[in-house]
Amino acid sequence: MSSLPTMNLSEAIENRRSLHKLSDDVKITDSQVQDILRHALLHSPSPFNSQTSRTVLLVKDEHKKFWDMAHEVAKAAVGSPVFEKAYEPRIKMFREAYGTILFYDDPTAVEELAKQRPMLKDHLPQWMDHANGMLQYAVWTMLAAEGVGCNLQHYNPMVNARASQEWNIPETWLLKAQMVFGNPASPPLQEKTWLPLEQRLFAHGV
Repeated sequence: MSSLPTMNLSEAIENRRSLHKLSDDVKITDSQVQDILRHALLHSPSPFNSQTSRTVLLVKDEHKKFWDMAHEVAKAAVGSPVFEKAYEPRIKMFREAYGTILFYDDPTAVEELAKQRPMLKDHLPQWMDHANGMLQYAVWTMLAAEGVGCNLQHYNPMVNARASQEWNIPETWLLKAQMVFGNPASPPLQEKTWLPLEQRLFAHGV
C-alpha cells in the first residue's frame, strides 16, 4: 500500500456508510485507489482460491461516460414517469462523483474446478457471489479509512453490453455491482438504526 490508513480497522468498519452525494474533489490519488484495489484483490478470499473477482476502475471522464451511458440505457428501458422521478436524479447525482469501480465475476475461473469436483458445481455461483461481496466490502472499508465516500449501485444488466463494448470487457464476465466514490458532499441520506443485538447475536457454550 502506498499510504497508511487514516483510521484503524474498527473505526473504518464503523465509518463505512452509504454516501450518495459525492463530489469529484477527492484527496486520494488514482495510484492510491489502484493500490487499494490491488491489495483487496490479492487478499480477499475466494472459493478454493479460485480468484474469480475482477474490477474495472473508471475515473474522471471515463466515470462520467459510464453514467451518461447508464442515463441513456435507463431512459430507453424504463417508462418516462418512473425514469424522470426515480432514475434521472440519481444518475445525475452519481455522475457528480469522482469515480466508479465495476465489480465482475469471471465464471471461467472455476470451470476446471467444476470439472474436477462436480459435486460443487451448483454451489460455485453462490460462492463466487460471496467472494465478490467480500471484495466489495474490503474495498469500501479501505476507501472509508482514507476518508473517501462510496455507495453501491446495481444498474446491471441494463449497462452490461454497452460497458463491455466501451472498455473491452470480456462478455463472459458477469457484472455484479458498481461502486461510486468521491469526496463526501453531505451526510448519509438517512440516520442508521439498529435492531437489538439480542435479536441478532446468539452464543452457546460461552
